[in-house]
Amino acid sequence: MKPVSVDTCAASWHDWWRGTRNVDLWLTLAWYDIVLRYRRSILGPLWLTLSMGLMLLGVGPLYAALTRVPLSTFFPYITLGLTLWIFLVGAINEGCLSFINAAAYLKQADYPGSVFVWRTLTRNVIQFMHFIVLYVPIAIWAGIRPSPTMLLAIPGFLVVLINLHAASITLGILCARFRDVPQIVTSVLQVMMFLTPVFWLPESLPPGRLHVVLFNPLAHALSIVRDPLLAALPPRQSIEFFAVFTCVNVGLAAVVFHAKRRQVVFWL
Repeated sequence: MKPVSVDTCAASWHDWWRGTRNVDLWLTLAWYDIVLRYRRSILGPLWLTLSMGLMLLGVGPLYAALTRVPLSTFFPYITLGLTLWIFLVGAINEGCLSFINAAAYLKQADYPGSVFVWRTLTRNVIQFMHFIVLYVPIAIWAGIRPSPTMLLAIPGFLVVLINLHAASITLGILCARFRDVPQIVTSVLQVMMFLTPVFWLPESLPPGRLHVVLFNPLAHALSIVRDPLLAALPPRQSIEFFAVFTCVNVGLAAVVFHAKRRQVVFWL
């Protein structure tokens, strides 16, 4: 006698793809998240740009003096580093809550879980776009000229998005089951900020401390996007590390999603 329901890999793939291709739904949800957050605000999401600009004006010259790096070199570096870091941390932290925040939807209808992962990621991409525009005037001021190398930032950013999506699936399911995980992730990311080259340059480390960067996926995520925008090629070790890391990350997300996707609604 055949079982009534068999949760095959094909079924898991179909469930993920059903949500992924529903672009109108998760894009609309992400857009309205931004609209509702800044409802009745005069500047709206431009507050993101203004607050980031003020932070860079305060932090940039200070850390340039502390690290003894010329401001014209350090200012573009920290601008990209800080904006990318805020994007990465925001996407990971909010990715932990993708399913928890969507409990009302998941309990009422058979929505694919990937819809809400894309919703969270898209919301953070929209916010990131309000930050990254600050790099344009700073790059012009610093004398960074457009070059074909900058186009490498596009595939680099897409690979980062793939990893954030996979991490959001894994962490989102874990956080739905174990509610202490979001606090653990937040605490770990706070520590990782000091171990990631956001405010300092990797070449400033002594040789014995290079493992801080070599085995830090967040450092390599910054590198494959930031370096091209600074008109430099990403280090080969960053590309190789992130290629392996992406395969492991996506594979882990596929296994967790296949095994636990149907149980998430019972944990909310």
